[in-house]
Amino acid sequence: MFKSKIIIAALAAFVGLAALPAHAAEGSPHPERQNWSFAGIFGTYDQNQLQRGFQVFREVCASCHGARLMAFRNLSEPGGPNFSEAQVKALAAEYEVEDPTAEGGRRPGVAADRWPSPFANDQDARDAMGGSLPPDFSVLAKARGVSDPFPTWLFNYFTAYEEGGADYIHALLVGYHDDVPANAPEGFELGDGQYYNDYFPGHAIGMAPPLADGSISYPPGEDGVTAPETLDQYATDVSAFMMWMAEPHLVGRKQTGFVVLLFLVLFAGLMYATKRKLWAGIEH
Repeated sequence: MFKSKIIIAALAAFVGLAALPAHAAEGSPHPERQNWSFAGIFGTYDQNQLQRGFQVFREVCASCHGARLMAFRNLSEPGGPNFSEAQVKALAAEYEVEDPTAEGGRRPGVAADRWPSPFANDQDARDAMGGSLPPDFSVLAKARGVSDPFPTWLFNYFTAYEEGGADYIHALLVGYHDDVPANAPEGFELGDGQYYNDYFPGHAIGMAPPLADGSISYPPGEDGVTAPETLDQYATDVSAFMMWMAEPHLVGRKQTGFVVLLFLVLFAGLMYATKRKLWAGIEH
């Protein structure tokens, strides 16, 4: 009886703790789950989408945000945007990187170089951004996420849901209000240089809406079809690219995990069959 009460109390505390993230996020709408190609146990990255996402990152995001953990050569690795080595070398040469051994302390980039930061240091970034420090994009898709209430989050273990960061980034990019403060809640005040966003914590964000319909021209794909040049498509593509930056070996990890699980199931079956064989002639 005493043990049963302890178990019940522990389960109640566990359920209460599980509900805490949902209360912490109260006041903001829950980001809608997108239909990502890399979702699920067998999900893989869409090469064309990653190439479009890189275009959005390069033309829009990279003017304020860095990606210090990504090297140019990563863009040509299998499983990613899969640009050719020639394309990567040409891309790297368009940028200058710091090199104390080079004349003037700078030289054209090579494939092994990291993606250059738009600012020399954090203070320069704050000065240019009105005091705000633009976050580095390298692992941002893994550093952000969404909180699901109990028991929804429990099912995430079975569906292998880990796209919360990409869902949040997509929601943030499409969550601006066009006619702020008209669409802001009554009594909500924005400071100078702030914008209202449905999904940003506190709703007052220092980043102006970075994307809009028709702001980026996509080239035709391999099938000759051009992807929609809309805000939602831009946000989807760059979110997928940021997920790849944060976890470029996601597909390989999923494949390895599936093989391990399959081995464990087969091994458990063999052990059970062995046990039945050894104990078959012994009375219990």
